[in-house]
Amino acid sequence: MELEEFLDYLNSGKPVEGNSEYLEYMNELSQEAMKITVELNNAYHEPAEVREYFAKLTGKKIDESFCLFPPFYTDCGKNITIGKNVFINSGCRFQDQGGVFIGDNALIGHNLVLATLNHDFSGTNRNTLLPAPIIIKTNVWIGANVTVLPGVTIGENAVVGAGAVVTKDVPANAVVAGVPARIIKTIKS
Repeated sequence: MELEEFLDYLNSGKPVEGNSEYLEYMNELSQEAMKITVELNNAYHEPAEVREYFAKLTGKKIDESFCLFPPFYTDCGKNITIGKNVFINSGCRFQDQGGVFIGDNALIGHNLVLATLNHDFSGTNRNTLLPAPIIIKTNVWIGANVTVLPGVTIGENAVVGAGAVVTKDVPANAVVAGVPARIIKTIKS
């Protein structure tokens, strides 16, 4: 299987059944991602080197304005798209098979978890994976220890408070917090 075919399939939102060729390829990509992140996370690297590792991990050009403080973890890497002037703090975990899209000027706090896969609820199909993208638009600020679930879009200029669990879309200019995250105020732009 080719990477483009795999990503097209996952980005279509079709289920990935257990023991399928898509799941097998997903596992191969996970092994590659683990190798790259071990190299990234287990020694000091200058910022330019960190960007090189991230480019290798994603298979995409990474803008010089991108900043990441390791450690960083992902079980795929190839379905991450990063804008300009993005900062990702240490300890973040991206499950990106369903797609992670981060817009320009996003600030990501410590220990963010982005989960783009869910399991089928049926006990007989529990090993089937259901991909759904996470979209973080421009100028978003996400606090520490936040979890974002599959299929969520966080609108422009939104703020997600520390410790929130984001289960549904966040409108532009909203401040959300809590478990589950709820709007607590709106930012005047």
